[in-house]
Amino acid sequence: MLVKRGLTIFLESIVGKRGRWITLGIWAALAVFLTILWPSVQSAKNNAVEMLPEDTMSVQAAKLVKEEFSDEAGLPLLLVWHKETGLAEEDTALIIKLYEQLTEKPLAQQSFIPPLHKAPPQALFSSASENGSTIVTPIFLDDKAESDLIQKDIDDLKEVIKKIADDDLFSRNIGEDDLLVRVTGPAGISTDAVSLFSEADVKLLIATVLLVLILLIVLYRSPILAIVPLIGVGFAYAVISPILGVLADKGWIIVDSQAISIMTVLLFGAGTDYCLFLVSRYRDHLLMEENALTALKNALKDSGGAIMISALTTAFGLLTLLLALYGSRHTFAVPFSLAIFIMGLAALTLLPALLSIFGRVSFFPFIPRTDSMSLALEKTKGKAVRRQKSHGKFSIWLGKFVTRKPWPIICATLILLGGLATFSTKIDYTYDLLSSFPDDMPSREGFELINENFSAGNLAPMQIIVDTSGKAVQLEEQLSDLTMIESIGESRRGSNNNDLLLYEIILKENPYDAETLNHIPTIKEKVSEGLTQAGITPAEEHFWIGGETANLYDTKMTTDRDRNIVVPAVIAIIALLLLVYLRSIVAMIYLLLTVLLSYFSALGAGWLLMHYGMGTEAMQGLIPLYTFVFIVALGEDYNIFMVSSIWKKRRTQPLQEAIANGVTETSSVITSAGLILAGTFAVLATLPIQVLVQFGIVTAIGILLDTFIVRPLLVPAITSVLGKYAFWPGKLGENKEKEQ
Repeated sequence: MLVKRGLTIFLESIVGKRGRWITLGIWAALAVFLTILWPSVQSAKNNAVEMLPEDTMSVQAAKLVKEEFSDEAGLPLLLVWHKETGLAEEDTALIIKLYEQLTEKPLAQQSFIPPLHKAPPQALFSSASENGSTIVTPIFLDDKAESDLIQKDIDDLKEVIKKIADDDLFSRNIGEDDLLVRVTGPAGISTDAVSLFSEADVKLLIATVLLVLILLIVLYRSPILAIVPLIGVGFAYAVISPILGVLADKGWIIVDSQAISIMTVLLFGAGTDYCLFLVSRYRDHLLMEENALTALKNALKDSGGAIMISALTTAFGLLTLLLALYGSRHTFAVPFSLAIFIMGLAALTLLPALLSIFGRVSFFPFIPRTDSMSLALEKTKGKAVRRQKSHGKFSIWLGKFVTRKPWPIICATLILLGGLATFSTKIDYTYDLLSSFPDDMPSREGFELINENFSAGNLAPMQIIVDTSGKAVQLEEQLSDLTMIESIGESRRGSNNNDLLLYEIILKENPYDAETLNHIPTIKEKVSEGLTQAGITPAEEHFWIGGETANLYDTKMTTDRDRNIVVPAVIAIIALLLLVYLRSIVAMIYLLLTVLLSYFSALGAGWLLMHYGMGTEAMQGLIPLYTFVFIVALGEDYNIFMVSSIWKKRRTQPLQEAIANGVTETSSVITSAGLILAGTFAVLATLPIQVLVQFGIVTAIGILLDTFIVRPLLVPAITSVLGKYAFWPGKLGENKEKEQ
């Protein structure tokens, strides 16, 4: 009785004649005051996220190189000068003139440049590639400068080169006979990455809003109903942005452009889903209840629990990313989970208040009415009025079909999903950030020119740092036996610690290739053997391997570790929430298994599309865990909404009837929600960043598989076959009413 009284008070305070305006006022006040008082998340974003933990070997090696073996030159910006027909004397004269001008008038962040203006043309030619087509010259910038300042220096540098050459050498395409220039290296790559994500923010927001608006209008044919969910999402974002902004501003969390981009998609997709869950129930009750306020209260009672548990499932699932060590994964956790949590609150408070204000007009021009209301309107107009139906013929047929043919459905869906899932074992992965850039990105084009015209290993030498502890160490012999090593540079001693030795290794293979990463354990083993022979033990604590290959290897190992930790955590949290809400161990198990199947199927289908349809050679190694968290957490939303309907109907109906009616009742709304959510993630595929393209494709496929196969077919068919055991150990399985 006390619970009922509390629920009545809550509903009245949210959707009552006074409560709805108070609710709207509170959200409006929060949005306005938080926006005024706190910085936005955009102004507090930080794109300099450290991806690997400090105790990772390659990170420690980079630190030692900077402390003991650094020339203190700064952050390298590489200019790639290329001419298909071969560089000429006038081209080297241009390089000399540029470096002469940079010596006299340095760039704002310039820390050092080699004195190339003093070198004779023959010296420059000697540093060119064997075919004489390419020269790489460095400019060093302040390594503490922010990306926008580095970008300004690059823009200024381009203007200087244009004036000297009296032509735009940067606009020429690779393959032309004339001289062209590309900017690459750590400075060029980092600014290109920031530029890509910065451009993505605005494009993504506009595309997502337009897509959601169009889909809502097409699906519900009501301009008001299309705007209401967007208003709810807009208010939620207005609250989320300053909260994340102040957390980031105080240094409690880190938010980068990539996190903001994905959060925007997540907010509009999941937020619209929660809105539709309520709207569909509201429409059903309006067909039976003349009082719109009573219908809304009943709809909120019916859907509120499912919306709440769906939001909590997704929020806690995303929060498990805090357990990840890889930088971007860890930083995603708080923004994503907080966004979902606040959106869930908006769906349970703000949206009902808006629907209460608009009433039946929300569905204009196809307003749902009871039979008596339709009859009264027909008398007034003197003609027949179109009657709204609770469910379409297809939804009714689908509900009956899954209960009549459960075994054929289970077999067919398992064959389809299982077949797609097998392709997930065929995926090749890459951990190279540059490979996710568009092919025509300047820094990538410059990198490819270096790769094509110079020895692959020279792109990124490997550093091996050894702590000799005062003993004689000679690693050249052990390392020279390795076939993957092309050359070993002369060892150098640390500037502060003479016991430290640095060996620079040139590999024969491309240091960024995934296959090259497999050589790191072999090299570690050889170095360990050499130190052990020199009497240095434990050998593992006396050497470090650095460079791009080692960094990518550590990235792979860190992401593998994250997967092994986060995946079980997500499963455990979702299992617990399902168990609490459904009170059935059996249902919890098969709901989890079905969504896991859809995840592996999505991964396999995504690889088929990307590899054979789009020509993608390798999937980004970060994708499997990202998509797992999203597909599993969001996929369970649809299962929860449908199964909660079956569970409620089971209290008064025989099992097979409850399943059929539960599928019928949720079919159209989940289809609509799935299309919108998949569409919002598919928007990511329009961006020029491969990691987001791949993430968007796989996640969208997973959501569509959940929407059209797992939720309407596989889950109810399994429930039908299990019968009363689907509820075990809950009491619903013991319903004494005569089964049909």
